[in-house]
Amino acid sequence: MLRFQTAGESHGEALTAIVSGLPAGLRVDFNYVNRELKRRMAGYGRGGRMKIEADHARFLSGVRHGETIGSPVTLLIENRDWANWKDAMAVDDRPESRAKYKPVLQPRPGHADLAGCLKYDFKDARNVLERASARETAARVAAGSLAKLLLKEFGVEVASHVIAVGKVRLEDHRVSFEQVLALREKEDIVLNCADPETEARMKEEVEAAMTARDTVGGVFEVIAHGVPPGLGSCAQWDERLDGQLGQALLSIQAVKAAEIGGGVANAGLAGSEVHDEIGYDRASRRFTRKSNRAGGIEGGMTNGEDVVVRGYLKPISTLRRPLESVDFATREPVKAAYERSDVCVVPAAGVIGEAMVALILARAFLEKFGGDSLGETRRNYDAYIQQVRNF
Repeated sequence: MLRFQTAGESHGEALTAIVSGLPAGLRVDFNYVNRELKRRMAGYGRGGRMKIEADHARFLSGVRHGETIGSPVTLLIENRDWANWKDAMAVDDRPESRAKYKPVLQPRPGHADLAGCLKYDFKDARNVLERASARETAARVAAGSLAKLLLKEFGVEVASHVIAVGKVRLEDHRVSFEQVLALREKEDIVLNCADPETEARMKEEVEAAMTARDTVGGVFEVIAHGVPPGLGSCAQWDERLDGQLGQALLSIQAVKAAEIGGGVANAGLAGSEVHDEIGYDRASRRFTRKSNRAGGIEGGMTNGEDVVVRGYLKPISTLRRPLESVDFATREPVKAAYERSDVCVVPAAGVIGEAMVALILARAFLEKFGGDSLGETRRNYDAYIQQVRNF
């Protein structure tokens, strides 16, 4: 079973990810992994932290001569900002370290600060925010890039685009997958929208938030193309793939809602307007659909169409114009603490969404096809695809 864990704090020395369950023999494209990390850092509205970091993954285990060897893969991403924090964030208890340390005593509305302090009995929100920070997702993107490389071996591609920023929305977001895939290759990432005119209006939305010293949220869409039918299961509630994808998206910081296919719009339509009618193409020997409102998943299983999911991002909770809060020590009204932050992170969240979708699909893929080596996985996969064609 494919599993991954991350560790590290926002201003700690480094982030790490451990990925276990990958079959031996998977070729690791190191440039691809680092390109994914670069994509996560891009987008109009990112904050000053992105000018400091230059994320690069070091492989510490599980890879030899450029290929996985079946053991857990360990990745490390150094935090360059550590140089500015190491004296204050030292792990020991030297008096000089404590003198430079600045606690966070005014919790930010919308962040993990207050809930985390209540949970762990901390009087300093920094102990919470350092791990709750979305900086952790750099490790997820590194792990997700390995899942993407595995899926690519079997013709599955995962890409994302932005369909809304603030009040500006891509009116007809049924763009082709080729258009979405092309966005991934762009060097100059603005807001990762497939329509230049809409993207320009999205940029104006971000600029308005900047002027108001505020933040703005939005919606990203992740598409997985080439996914075979039959991943996931209807047998148990926790095996249903749509439930797993929902959890994966909602685990991303600031994502407060997840949607599969046309889920939100479908709730207000008649059944005859929602369900994807079935056909059969004799030439390709495959079942077809006239539409994909189900988002590629029916009964908790992939049905052979594109898997389409969306993440709805609230505005970032750290504001340059802080909201009202309460001081931990005095219990008096104060303005919330300010930590260096972004204005808009929707394009970056899309990249993180890609990573999470890829990790869930790769796990379901390996659960179905198994294999200690890539060759064994391929034999199992090829036999299943032949079974589907002969159905």
